[in-house]
Amino acid sequence: MRNADEALIVIDVQNDFCPGGALAVEGGDQIVSLINTMLPDFAVKVLTQDWHPAGHSSFATSHDGKAPFEVTEMPYGTQVLWPDHCVQGTDGAAFHPDLLTDPADLVIRKGFRPQIDSYSAFFENDQTTPTGLEGYLRTRGVTKLTMVGLATDFCVAYSAIDGAKLGFDVTVLEPACRAIDLDGSLQVARDNMRAAGVSLEA
Repeated sequence: MRNADEALIVIDVQNDFCPGGALAVEGGDQIVSLINTMLPDFAVKVLTQDWHPAGHSSFATSHDGKAPFEVTEMPYGTQVLWPDHCVQGTDGAAFHPDLLTDPADLVIRKGFRPQIDSYSAFFENDQTTPTGLEGYLRTRGVTKLTMVGLATDFCVAYSAIDGAKLGFDVTVLEPACRAIDLDGSLQVARDNMRAAGVSLEA
């Protein structure tokens, strides 16, 4: 059993990010059993859930002439445009059926504001609008975070970097993550995480 000040943060292990999903991460379903074995070791367990309204501004279908994985400029900066995914109430937005969700203390939903995307478990992509996770962890007395889930180079990396910036001791357990690796994005994410003080555990 880990110390009481340690939390496991499980990022976006949802059907649309697993094989067969709208934004499938190769091997995304392979991490589920490992995460399930980790859950009992942590006193604090949080699951995040991508939770977009239909027609979300980060969807390529919301922009005339744009294709998935192209980029556009939003008021808060550059945004990758994605296939429609994790739409509220759909099967794609549901957690992977084999993931043990009952042990979770908290499920935090992100990306539900129509005009702004949210990769990080802590902030929307404007880097200022909080999700409330920081406050929850502080009041639970958490100082150390172990992050797992999907995808390493986007939501996991953004969450890990924000956690480190907020003063948490953050470890990303890479065997319990999988990456999209879009044009070398995995290496960039690893470099950025290390630069922010995140520990990467192989």
